[in-house]
Amino acid sequence: MKKITVSLLSALLVFSLAACGNNNQNATADTPAETETAALTTESDDSSTEGGTGESTKESTEESTGESAEGETENGNILIAYFSVMETDGVDTVAGASRVAVNGEVLGNNEYIARIIQRETGGDLFAIETVQDYPTTHDPLLEFAYNEKADDARPELAAQIENPDSYDVIFLGYPNWNADLPMPLYTFLEEYDFSGKTIIPFTTHGGSGFSRTIQTISELQPNANVISDGLSISRNSVSGAENDVANWVNGLNLTAG
Repeated sequence: MKKITVSLLSALLVFSLAACGNNNQNATADTPAETETAALTTESDDSSTEGGTGESTKESTEESTGESAEGETENGNILIAYFSVMETDGVDTVAGASRVAVNGEVLGNNEYIARIIQRETGGDLFAIETVQDYPTTHDPLLEFAYNEKADDARPELAAQIENPDSYDVIFLGYPNWNADLPMPLYTFLEEYDFSGKTIIPFTTHGGSGFSRTIQTISELQPNANVISDGLSISRNSVSGAENDVANWVNGLNLTAG
């Protein structure tokens, strides 16, 4: 009986040792699998970080700014180009002036209108500036502008539009000089081809409105869509024209930025 018991105990002991050996082997075999899985997960995370950085960053940036690539194209296709000479003598910034004071800043009349349009549309501003300087006092400026017109001058521009083809709509602002476009506008309109684009004129004047400047723009840009219903504001009314400008722009049904 004791022999049988001893034999049974020995058998059980051998069986137990064998089972433990198998369990240890299985545990050793599982470890590389878990490590590999972790490595693959890490590699996958790194891959999404490296390979997806551009798109992820772009998407998060677009979400934070409220813009998308498509939205930028739609909202960034408007240019507000303007020519503005600010007189510094005689007239104040309220009546009959070529300048206006806004929040302590003095701006030329057409620059002021252009900034309101930029605010309402989200477009890009472009100042049409010349290499030559214009007189900033009233009578010498009148004489200078008259002589330029008589000479049919084409003043050289000081800056160029970057990527003009990227714009579909061009607001074009200028003062009415001698019932005509200022001569720098002739240079501007002859240097660029706005075929297929929409040109929306706006002007400040001393009583003559647009005269025939819109027809002149159409002649210089025959393949553009020149809007005849532009914005004409008396220089006496510029300082109080903010709402009129905003209402006019919004009535054009352009995409706001």
